[in-house]
Amino acid sequence: MAGARIVLTTADGEAVSAYHAPPGEARRGGLVILHAIWGVTPHIRALSDSLAEQGYEVIAPSLLDAADAPFPADDLDPPNLDARMAMGLASGWGAAALPRVQAAIDLLADKGKVFAMGFCFGGTTAWLASARCTGLTAVSCFYGGDIAGYVDEQPKTPTILHFGRTDPLIPPAEVETITAAHPDLPVWLYDAGHAFVAPNGYHADSASLAMLRTLQLFQRAGGARGEA
Repeated sequence: MAGARIVLTTADGEAVSAYHAPPGEARRGGLVILHAIWGVTPHIRALSDSLAEQGYEVIAPSLLDAADAPFPADDLDPPNLDARMAMGLASGWGAAALPRVQAAIDLLADKGKVFAMGFCFGGTTAWLASARCTGLTAVSCFYGGDIAGYVDEQPKTPTILHFGRTDPLIPPAEVETITAAHPDLPVWLYDAGHAFVAPNGYHADSASLAMLRTLQLFQRAGGARGEA
């Protein structure tokens, strides 16, 4: 069953659009999916539907756009890249979007455990959420390009990171900075470039393995089938 657009409200009263996909089978838990710089794209919506079919109740909040802005019709919009990157920079690469993330967590939290995953811009936002938001049980960060800039943040919940060895946007030195600051944190490297889960950089083996590790983390942290 496909999801639908909903509106969240932050603690400060801001309206936030989001994509909501209800669980298609016995509920494993709530899941907040944090998008890349392009927004709640068809890929993010399809991923939400796919994980909902596996038992997660998914909310993918719009982290950058106004509540009345339509969801993107395409996964990429190259002519608007500079504008989107400026929005990301203005948000502190996700820091200013955390009230929106918290609103999504709060909507799910009364039904059980809540997990989060994020990609690129959303990967950095997920990293910040693991340290600053409340109510999360586990977090998976995919190729967060600015995690190294927030390396002093301390996750409050089990967190894993995924990077591509040939990612031109995240040099090896940045990954090494992260691993040096957090030697006990699982940091996985894949033989792939940037956005290896997304259509524009998809690498099947890496995407499958990273998602498997993510779902195993969620299950270990408490997302067992049939959770109330």
